[in-house]
Formats: sequence, C-alpha cells, structure tokens
Amino acid sequence: MNQDISEQLQQQVLNAAKSSQPLQIKGSGSKIFLGHVADVSILDVSAHRGIVSYDPVELVITARAGTPLRELEQTLSEANQMLPFEPPHFGLNATLGGTIACGLSGPARSFSGSARDYVLGVKMINGRGEILNFGGQVMKNVAGYDCSRLMAGAMGTLGVILAVSLKVLPKQAAEITLINKISLSQALDTMNHWSGQSLPLSAACYEGEHCYLRLSGAKTAVENAQELIGGELHADSHDFWQTIKEHQHPFFQSDRPLWRLSLPAERPAIDIPGEWLIDWCGAQRWLLSDSCAEVIREQALQAGGHATLFRRGATNTEVFQLPTDGVMQLHRRLKQAFDPAGIFNPGRLYPGL
Repeated sequence: MNQDISEQLQQQVLNAAKSSQPLQIKGSGSKIFLGHVADVSILDVSAHRGIVSYDPVELVITARAGTPLRELEQTLSEANQMLPFEPPHFGLNATLGGTIACGLSGPARSFSGSARDYVLGVKMINGRGEILNFGGQVMKNVAGYDCSRLMAGAMGTLGVILAVSLKVLPKQAAEITLINKISLSQALDTMNHWSGQSLPLSAACYEGEHCYLRLSGAKTAVENAQELIGGELHADSHDFWQTIKEHQHPFFQSDRPLWRLSLPAERPAIDIPGEWLIDWCGAQRWLLSDSCAEVIREQALQAGGHATLFRRGATNTEVFQLPTDGVMQLHRRLKQAFDPAGIFNPGRLYPGL
C-alpha cells in the first residue's frame, strides 16, 4: 500500500513539475507556524507512514515520512531506546518527515547533538519527480557529499522526504535535575563551566532566576555529579523538560512575538528588553519581546549569531534571518540542483527560494 502512496506522490510531483505548479508539502501541519506558507496546492504525505525496519542491536530505525513521531518513540521506548536529539512535537500528530525537514532538536541538543547528526539516510522525491536514495543505515556509508543531511532543516524546499534512517541510543539508567537560584550572568558562567567538565550533563537552562541542570547516565555517575554540583533536586525532572521542549512552560504562554536567538554559548547576556529563557547552556535563547525586529537581528548578528522569529504574534516580520550573500548563493545552487522548477515550498525558508 505504501508503495502505491509513494508512486502517487511521485506522479503528483511529476505533474506539478510539468506545469510549474508550486506545491506545499504537508504532514500533520504541526510546524505550519514556522516559516512562510504559500497559498499553493497541498502535497499531503501523511498517509505514507509506518516503520520500515528497526534493529535494536544495531541502534538503527527506518520509517516513512508520515509516521507519527509518538508512534516511533513508543516503538523505541519498548526496547528501552530513544531519539537522542529529543525532537519537539508541537502537536499530537507530528510526523517524522516534518521533524527532519524542520531540523528541530530538544533540550539535549548541546550535549547529544542535533537531528541532522543522527540522520543516516534519506529516500526522497526531487523536483524532477525522481526518487533518490542517499546515505544508508550506518554512520559512515558513502564518500562525497552528505546529501541525506541536507534535508534536515531545509524546510521541504529541496524535495519530498519519503523515508528516513536514524541512529538511536539506549535510554539512560538514571536522570535527575538540579535547581540553583542565581542571576542570569552567573547561570551562563555556571552552565558553561559544568558543560566543560567530564560530567553526565544532558540539559541546561535558565528561567525565572533559576538554573536547571539535568544529569543523565549511570546511577553512580549521576550521584557523584549531584554531590559535586549541589542544588535542590527537582521533584519531576521528566515533566519539566517536556514543558520546555514542547513550549508548554508558562514562559511560552504569551501572545508576544517569540524570538529564538542562536548564539555562542559563552556569549554574555544581550541587552534587549523582554523576557528571556536560556537553553542549550546559552546557545539557544528564547526572547519574548515587542522590540523592533531589525534591532533584535542586529544585536544577534553582533553577538556572533542570528535570530529567528519563532512565533510571530501580531507582527508580519520574516521568520528567518537572511544569511550572507555567499551562503545565500549556496542555497540557490542547491535549490537549482534539487528543484530546478522551484515547485517545493516556495518562500518557506527564504523569500525567492
């Protein structure tokens, strides 16, 4: 049945390419708020679902793009395994394809790596209607360009993801979260200090004058690290990080524009009016602010990073900060190579792309 669905998707792409008809790739729609969504025909991939193969011994799982993320994670959990990059769902029916296309990672990102780091292989349809396979099911499988990982974060602008192979890891034996009440500047120093030590840190954030450090690993290692770091033990570590990951924490319950600033972790606090939640040891900084978009983006640029308007609120500002001319030229060349007619998700990532 899924072979029939993939052939149907391929035929839809072929028809669109022939008529230069733009397509908006759609799974469950859980990430529809991220990026510009053009008013064009929908290519629904949600029915192309199901786990293709799973080898717990080899720590590899392959699933079709429309597979619900919760179904994938449940299968892994039954074997005491997990997706190490802790992808946020932002919806009950979030799919694997949308997760990889958006390239989003959760609290463990700065310690375990990003979604892109765990992509081993991808099956996709390009803008010519060709079904292509990149990568495989091992960490080192090809020489040359790693095209499979190009799909992570491309927002569907390069092609239709049909299936993804991912590296998975065992769940940790023990996990706790420690809380310390300190200032923002102290928290940034503290998070960067401990992240540079040989400790089982797996998440670190700061919000509401409190620094939260998660320890995950062997029970003895966690206990030793707890004694070294000190602080109050969080009553429910799992639920706390779940609310951070899924933006269910009270901080995110606001109608104000929500900005995501990606900065060097060691960068001191930036003086922009608003409310802050610091994640990834300081590398990801959430900001609720009504400040001018140009000011926020310029401050982020001067600090060595960039700013994304994650949720717009009442503003119509572009979501993604434009890259440098050189990087933008690379984007255009990739777009031309994968989608020469420009039919996939027009403008979703950057205007004119």
